Amino acid sequence: MDTTESRELAGAPNEIRITRVLNAPRELVWAAMTDPLQVVQWWGPNGFTTTIRKMDVRPGGVWQHTMHGPDAADYPNSSVFKEVVAPERIVYAHGGARENGPAANFFATSTFEDLGNKHTRLSVCMVFDSAEARDMVVREYGAIEGGKQTLQRLANYLPGVLRQPA
Repeated sequence: MDTTESRELAGAPNEIRITRVLNAPRELVWAAMTDPLQVVQWWGPNGFTTTIRKMDVRPGGVWQHTMHGPDAADYPNSSVFKEVVAPERIVYAHGGARENGPAANFFATSTFEDLGNKHTRLSVCMVFDSAEARDMVVREYGAIEGGKQTLQRLANYLPGVLRQPA
């Protein structure tokens, strides 16, 4: 299976859809996405680090984190989990921005499809209030490329987890 590239999928004008096949079982990918100790190891585009203040992965739970860019800019984020169906789907309402930057608000749905043979298709769909809001996030924050880089970082992280003793 091709695990080398994330793809942006065609969707509605107010959506960003990115998918990637990962060389890891679904439960491992789920854990990497929901365990704050793992998320900080790979979350964000290339050159970013992440600090998590709170990550309560359950319906109504809050995820507060700050992404630190390579340009020393901070990007505080706060999300509320709307739906959590382990290990299949996570839905959350996201709000965030670069400090003093325009707000990036959307609903995100991540689905984890077990492809067998220890492969998982991770699909992320971000839905914005309008096409204009989507376009602003693409222009101001590089959301499509950043999403692809984030999933690449996850793909790079997972082999190290697979090698760890149980």
